[in-house]
Amino acid sequence: MTTIRQRRVGKGSEAAEDQPPEETNVKPDGKILPDPPGGKLWSILSVTVGGIVAISLGLLTSVYVATLHENDLWFSNIKEVEREISFRTECGLYYSYYKQMIQAASIQQGLHGLVYDNKTESVRTINILERMNVYQEVFLSILYRILPIQQYLEPVYFYIYTLFGLQAVYVIALYVTSWLLSGTWLSGLLAACWYITNRVDTTRVEFTIPLRENWALPFFAVQIAAITYLLRTHLQPAQERLTLMAVFIATFLFSLTWQFNQFMMLIQALALFILDSLDMLPTAKVTWLYIIQISGLLLVCVLQFFNSMILGSLLISFNVSVLIARTIQKNLKKGGLLSRLGKLILHVLLVLCLTLLINKFIKKILNLESDEHIFKFLKAKFGFGATRDFDANLYLCEEAFGLLPLNTFSRLSSTLLFYVYGFVLFLLTVAAVIVAFRNLSGSNQVHLKDKVEEYTVTLKPEAAYSLVHTVLFGCLALSTMRMKYLWTSHMCVFASFGLCSTEVWKLILKCLHLYTSQRTQVIKYSIPLITLLYISFKFWPGIMDELSELREFYDPDTVELMNWIKSNTPNTAVFAGSMQLLAGVKLCTGRTLTNHPHYEDKNLRERTKQIYQIYARRSPGEVHGILRSFGTDYVILEDSICYERRHSRGCRLRDLLDVANGHIMDGLGENEPDLKPSLYPRFCEEIKKNLPSYTMHFTRVFQNKTFHVYRLAKHK
Repeated sequence: MTTIRQRRVGKGSEAAEDQPPEETNVKPDGKILPDPPGGKLWSILSVTVGGIVAISLGLLTSVYVATLHENDLWFSNIKEVEREISFRTECGLYYSYYKQMIQAASIQQGLHGLVYDNKTESVRTINILERMNVYQEVFLSILYRILPIQQYLEPVYFYIYTLFGLQAVYVIALYVTSWLLSGTWLSGLLAACWYITNRVDTTRVEFTIPLRENWALPFFAVQIAAITYLLRTHLQPAQERLTLMAVFIATFLFSLTWQFNQFMMLIQALALFILDSLDMLPTAKVTWLYIIQISGLLLVCVLQFFNSMILGSLLISFNVSVLIARTIQKNLKKGGLLSRLGKLILHVLLVLCLTLLINKFIKKILNLESDEHIFKFLKAKFGFGATRDFDANLYLCEEAFGLLPLNTFSRLSSTLLFYVYGFVLFLLTVAAVIVAFRNLSGSNQVHLKDKVEEYTVTLKPEAAYSLVHTVLFGCLALSTMRMKYLWTSHMCVFASFGLCSTEVWKLILKCLHLYTSQRTQVIKYSIPLITLLYISFKFWPGIMDELSELREFYDPDTVELMNWIKSNTPNTAVFAGSMQLLAGVKLCTGRTLTNHPHYEDKNLRERTKQIYQIYARRSPGEVHGILRSFGTDYVILEDSICYERRHSRGCRLRDLLDVANGHIMDGLGENEPDLKPSLYPRFCEEIKKNLPSYTMHFTRVFQNKTFHVYRLAKHK
């Protein structure tokens, strides 16, 4: 079991807006007036200073997380096997392909080994580039091989520094998005500071470096920044084309680097659909965004050797359905309130039915079942019937897939982020409801004109998108804790934008009958500056203490296991065990696995359930037969799983297996009435007694305080 312990050694001015309000530069006929010479110079100066601050904050964030990683593990001092063990679960699996490409005799041989891989899943040859999103590892390994840096930088450092460097891109993208929304780079500064001070809830890159989301989320943030700019009014055609290209590149890179891309972009497509239906976004730009999502995903599908899970994604079915429904309902945005509402309801129903039909048709044609575990999990999670499905329960019992803990909000509130976010969210939601009602009813009454204009100014298209984006991703985060990082980072952007927005403060002061232009400007800059000072004084000492705390990676049992495997087993040996541990076995020893943590394949899920019978109540003959059917030579049993106490009764791995097998669970508590006692004791416990019925099939060859390794007899 891994622990972190203390090391034993003893040595050791006010920002101006970069853009004046657009209304002052636009004629009634829509033409843009040139800026006065002084204003243009001031704008250039502001953009230059803001850009320097953005880059500086991005680089500081990279150095910050890299230092935390080094201080937490003493990464520079530990052995290579310890470094590799620190890449836990699926992180180790992904990094193993980077290591494999680095160690290959040539780039071509390395690629061939990935396309025709027979070590990740025993007795099967799979295409890693099709199955997993590892093109980033391939690209990085090729870059390392061709650059003249081998003498100065170890492969592992090139890898982790790239990931930490992407954090700079992430922070800069958040900074720019907030700047674009508010019109002042002070907003971007506040967003970046909130991101850093709320690091526990905004990123986990320093301890899960190779995780797919750490590659993907920076590109997602760049895409959101580009969309924010695209939705602005009065863009020149050349600007619009360049921005669309930026959106496409960011969407493609995001899709290429994370297997859950389709679900995140589906939520994004829903946001666009809602806003387009309510006339809050320009339809032409929304159409382009739909097309970009489809084309980016299809390009990834081609690169992943026509991965059927991508073709069968709900995103493609939904976007195609929206475009078809628009063609059918050409007069969707004409008529009065009741007429519009009726058409809108029909439109939603039509899109929903078309999406389900198209998706069902594609999955039927492709015989696609790779993502069924996700829908089983969602069905069980939201109470649509209890399930005994092993895969669904495996997700349901993991804390990461549970509801967002309430202590998250207390942490976010300590930096004032959640308070400001809630305030801005309330204001803009009210504004959005009024604007939506006005758009649907077509109301242009004179006595409401001034009031409606205030709400319209407050909710520009880019602000409307940011509002719906944060609401939808907030719902996702509340329901699934692992997805909170998509929400909390945008929360920093949204809150800082509201605090620095002229339109928001103008609206508040108008409602209080206190509005003057000068007062609005004073509040717009003074409140964010006070907030920044508060954050700095409160959290700077804590950050310094955190950076000065030195710890050391310590996991002697796993190190001993990996060294034993490398020294005492043949290179062709096949190992069975838990998914998490086997990823480390592949990375550290290069041995063949029976199963692994990348769960997006039906055959692998069924195989994993069978392998896990080592923790169920099964006879030694049955377990031996199952393991040998997958070519297993050695099986690793973990006491932390066999005698698990981390989860409560009903969520321990052995309980999930018992229920799936129709057996009653261990310990005091209720069981479902149709569950029956097993005829056999628990395999992982009974095998340690060295009874003849077990020793004829299994021989113990290694053990320590955590692991027990058994060699399987090869009966004919």
